[in-house]
Amino acid sequence: MRSLRLGYLGRSLPFLGGMAMLVALLLFTVAGRLAIDTSLADPLSVTPNQPPSWETPFGSDSQGRDLLAVLVLGTWLTVKVGLLAGAMGITLGTAAGLVAAYCGGAVDLALRWLIDVGLTIPPLLLLIIIASGLRGHLDSTGMALIIGMLSWFGPARQIRAQALVIRQSGYVLTARLSGRSGAKIIFLEMLPNLLPFLMAALVLACSAAILSSVGLEALGLGPMDEPTLGMTVYWMLYYTAFMRGLWWWITAPIVMLVILFVALYLISQGLDAFANPRLRQRSS
Repeated sequence: MRSLRLGYLGRSLPFLGGMAMLVALLLFTVAGRLAIDTSLADPLSVTPNQPPSWETPFGSDSQGRDLLAVLVLGTWLTVKVGLLAGAMGITLGTAAGLVAAYCGGAVDLALRWLIDVGLTIPPLLLLIIIASGLRGHLDSTGMALIIGMLSWFGPARQIRAQALVIRQSGYVLTARLSGRSGAKIIFLEMLPNLLPFLMAALVLACSAAILSSVGLEALGLGPMDEPTLGMTVYWMLYYTAFMRGLWWWITAPIVMLVILFVALYLISQGLDAFANPRLRQRSS
């Protein structure tokens, strides 16, 4: 059964298309680091406001940075923020959801209360407040950790609901009767059966984390010294690239973000069908 489900991913056009786009972006960043001088992403490295040419294929911005070097570094930094924040949010949400579902009683009540309270607090407002307080002292890793710590409430509720169904399954009841500890039941019996759902949830969490980081950076609350895609958008707005007709500066980060979000969306569509048998039957 599991091999058949894995075989579905190999036939899923959305999943394969999204993975191809994501791999192409990662290869762009890896090959770019080997092929070009990434120090050109520093201010005053090239002549400012130059349109695309042989020397600067993607042009340069008003700070005198080669936009090709900026995209090579910024794409990876943006993907890194999404991966770190998404993985952290899913890890915390999985731990809370599994413990609440398995233990039940007072533990479940306490965790459900914490999750419900966390879901009522606007995460963007908290992110803006925290990022404003740490402005000038925040790097991409720190931003990822902050986003991850505030993004586990939704996954925790969803995982708890899934785990409540699994808790009543025959193999979990058999493991309880055989005297297995709660930790072994959670990690060896319940968690493996949640992996397809967790894979899809991780991709959605990464997308949400990237969107949050780009939003904060576009407001000027991101790492000023790192050329992330969101900070590239911020400097584009700061130097009024729209009004000055610097179309290459506008196009470069927007196109990369569109490709990244489309890739993650297609991957999530394939993984949703992988985790949900009903979706798999409709698409077959």
